[in-house]
Amino acid sequence: MLLWCPDWPVLAVEIVDGVPATGPVAVLHANRVVACSAPARAAGVRRGLRRREAQGRCPSLTVVDHDPGRDARAFEPVVAAVEEVVAAVEVVRPGVCAFAARGPARHLGGEEAAAERIVEQVAQACAVESQIGIADGVFAAGLAARTGQVVPPGGTPGFLAGLPVEAIGRPALADLLRRLGVRTLGDFAALPAGDVLARFGFDGALAHRLAAGYDHRPLAVRQPPADLTVTAHHDEPLDRVDAAAFAARVLAERLHDRLAGHGLACTRLGIEAVTAHGQELHRVWRHDGLLTAAAIADRVRWQLDGWLSGSTGRPGARPARPTAGIVRLRLIPDGLLARGGLQPGLWGEAGEERDRAHRALSRVQGILGPEAVVTAVLGGGRSPADQTRLVPWGDERLPTRPGPPPLPDVSPRRGVSPLPDVPSRAGLSPRAGLPSRAGLPSRAGLPSRAGLPSRVVAGGLPAAPPWPGRLPPPAPAVVLPVPLAATVHDAAGEPVVVSARLVVSAAPARLRVGGSDPAEIVGWAGPWPLDERWWVPTEARRRARFQVCLADGAALLLAVQAGRWLVEAIYD
Repeated sequence: MLLWCPDWPVLAVEIVDGVPATGPVAVLHANRVVACSAPARAAGVRRGLRRREAQGRCPSLTVVDHDPGRDARAFEPVVAAVEEVVAAVEVVRPGVCAFAARGPARHLGGEEAAAERIVEQVAQACAVESQIGIADGVFAAGLAARTGQVVPPGGTPGFLAGLPVEAIGRPALADLLRRLGVRTLGDFAALPAGDVLARFGFDGALAHRLAAGYDHRPLAVRQPPADLTVTAHHDEPLDRVDAAAFAARVLAERLHDRLAGHGLACTRLGIEAVTAHGQELHRVWRHDGLLTAAAIADRVRWQLDGWLSGSTGRPGARPARPTAGIVRLRLIPDGLLARGGLQPGLWGEAGEERDRAHRALSRVQGILGPEAVVTAVLGGGRSPADQTRLVPWGDERLPTRPGPPPLPDVSPRRGVSPLPDVPSRAGLSPRAGLPSRAGLPSRAGLPSRAGLPSRVVAGGLPAAPPWPGRLPPPAPAVVLPVPLAATVHDAAGEPVVVSARLVVSAAPARLRVGGSDPAEIVGWAGPWPLDERWWVPTEARRRARFQVCLADGAALLLAVQAGRWLVEAIYD
């Protein structure tokens, strides 16, 4: 199902700026018309016209610049109205949203009944006219919505076949197809896919799939914004300042707890009050810092004091006091900022607990020395050992190697290696192919956690910035301070060697760490090359990394450097 609001940029101008859409209105971008109202179309204005030509056809035309932000803000109430009836809504663009048809059809008694219910909901909640199209895929449903059609399951290719090629939404491609004699989407879909790709490129091949009805991508549903406002209703109107102050403190604590649960804090606070006679009062408070629970309560109390202690009507005095007591009080957080300190951390909520922890750790430093208490700081690096820097408690927490801003997660999936053109081996994915560790075997010669150097590590680890060549998650649970020497043999007992061209002599079969008994390797992935700081001979390092899984469930990160095998980290 796809809901389409005709001429949405024009409606957004009416909703936000108050320009009536009942008159001739045109929205322009780059001096060309991108949307126009029905009266403007009746006067000859069309999409794509230049400003001067559009005004020549309709001298009384009202011209407004295109603002995508305005369109999105005005469309949010429409999406919220749709979400009251259906779930998992995808906003295709401002004015268009899509959602799966099966759920609403089952719940509301059929696809046509569901479409009527949703259109009615949008009209009642937002006073916006809309149409719904139903087909197999977002593209076909968008075309069906123009005429309010319901395409039966499996009938999408036939529905698209008779439409002109201009419906594909690519003017340059449609013009070329017209000159080649291809006039309908059915004619375009009948062309061989390989020839279309060779002649028109990737975008043409995508348009070819859409014309054939192969638009089966999953919906990119949006996450509805969290409702952070808090409201209190009072049966007895609040007409005294002391009673209002008590209600304000309770409401302020509720707001602060709700923000803290989402890891947020606000810098602006909207205070709304409604009296028993229906009078509405509103005020916005700003604060340079972050509003704490006490600061929120103070501002609400001050504002209620100002309202309830208003003047009695003398000229030049403060605003008049409300004619009745307050029956509803609402707090609206604005200017939201992420605030990790408000989330439950290692020491609990920010405040007294954190101060007590700071005093305790400083006391330990006074007894054992500054280096006895350290906190981990994540920075840039391609290996787990390079990404962490231990900083004495109280010192400035700066990473040794700052990384670039965080990028989207592009870690491999379905067994694909994290570096290009390097296949995974034995079905072990470098991302998620490592099984959970059921205890570290002593016979493999690896140290337990208790054998690692003891140090008090305070604080949590922030998100690490990604580097090219960096190992994807999950991160190792234990990074050895000094890598352990190891040997790797194949099934015939011969040492496994990795050439300069990253050719592995044989599949790894057994691992021996130090002088321990060999452990069987049941899965492995790699090699992944790493050639760092080659421009500084004293710091240059060239190696290849592997992930291996042992028969007893242990998972390790190995590295080959200068012909030597090393155990660098242990997965949990």
